Amino acid sequence: MNHPELVRELERIAVGAVALTARALSQAVPGLELTLPQWRAILIVGETADGTRIGVVATRVGTTVPATSRLLRRLERRGFMRFVPDAVDGRATRAQLTPAGAEVRNAILQFRRDTLEFVARRVLEQDDPSLARGLAAIAAELGKYA
Repeated sequence: MNHPELVRELERIAVGAVALTARALSQAVPGLELTLPQWRAILIVGETADGTRIGVVATRVGTTVPATSRLLRRLERRGFMRFVPDAVDGRATRAQLTPAGAEVRNAILQFRRDTLEFVARRVLEQDDPSLARGLAAIAAELGKYA
């Protein structure tokens, strides 16, 4: 496979992953409407029990701190987020998921995992050990953008 073919296949993977996430956002929790940036914020904030500083969320979502603060406040009004002072730096604020936010996060992740489990079984049917190594390398590189 040459470079342009690999780029084309990576693009197909990226499009499929975004489509899977969009489907999870619309189907995992009936009636829930989340934008992709809201989902990213919930995903990031829920990585640890003590939450995440707003500036870290902004950097990882790719928006400004004021825009991220507004996004998180909207999620707070919906009951998914709460804010607490940072234990290390009292000037900083941490966003944390509420139990409702954690429930939404878990439902969406489970929906995606179930679908990815199906995809993994189909891929393993090809019985190609180099495929797993290649996917691990791709995941490591794309993980730098998460």
